[in-house]
Amino acid sequence: MGKYDTISKRLIQTYPQDFIRFTLERDDVEFLALLDTEQPNIDAHRTDSLISARIGEEEVLLHYEFQTTDSTNPPMPRRMAGYIGRAIEQYDLPIHSAVIYLRPDAGQNDPGYHIQALFGCQFIIQYQVIRLIEVEGQRVLDTDHSGLIPFASLMKPPEGMGSEAWFGACVDCATDLPLDESAKGDFLAGLSVLGGLVHDREMIANLISKEGLMDLIRESSFAQYLIEQEIEENKEQWIQQGERERAIEDILDVLEIRFGLDEAHPISDRIAAIEDLQRLKQLLRAAIQATSLEAFERMLDDV
Repeated sequence: MGKYDTISKRLIQTYPQDFIRFTLERDDVEFLALLDTEQPNIDAHRTDSLISARIGEEEVLLHYEFQTTDSTNPPMPRRMAGYIGRAIEQYDLPIHSAVIYLRPDAGQNDPGYHIQALFGCQFIIQYQVIRLIEVEGQRVLDTDHSGLIPFASLMKPPEGMGSEAWFGACVDCATDLPLDESAKGDFLAGLSVLGGLVHDREMIANLISKEGLMDLIRESSFAQYLIEQEIEENKEQWIQQGERERAIEDILDVLEIRFGLDEAHPISDRIAAIEDLQRLKQLLRAAIQATSLEAFERMLDDV
């Protein structure tokens, strides 16, 4: 699972009511529970998020899939038909499904339905397609759907507002939320990482540093969760794909998450040139523990 999927799932599981109201565009919805996303079948199938809710007197399912790019194998309509069909079979409840596309160029050709009309039988499975670039971002900042704020910088900015000004407005909104420091750090961590899908990562890091928010992000449970999961998920791949290559990727991922490291930064080339696996493992720990990119660079010189 990529870090963007991890962030998106964590946010929707933490703020399900905000996502339900946003996608359905109604307030008379009551969140009930997060459901197990592994669907029983010959092979394991896992949706991104499956939620039970109540609209009026009726219990319903809300199913969400997050996509950074277009799904081609299988195509998204076929994937969604499978997810929806299995959810109906398992829970026997009405279901509303949505695909949320994070990158601006993704989802442009998603029709929002799977249709088959053969042998005298016809069935259509429809789902909602949400391309964040088409959503008015200021509307999200102005509402009480605070769980969506980390996604706001991927949305359409106000007319005439540039990338840096728009990302700064999203940071200001997240900073002004009446939350404790841990929750606020989670919001800013999510906003910073997701923002890298659209905005210049060096600009993001500079802005966050200028605002004095780096420590808040670095100490957030969200940032630690991302780092720990990245390492845990890649343990087997280290064995199967070559420990050295995975170690280098993990170090660069940690530095990107924590400090906004850009691929073109000279540190990236220095790390990629290291052959000694033990040294790379030491640098991975250093990347997690360093208080700044400059501090990590000093460790890189010493290790």
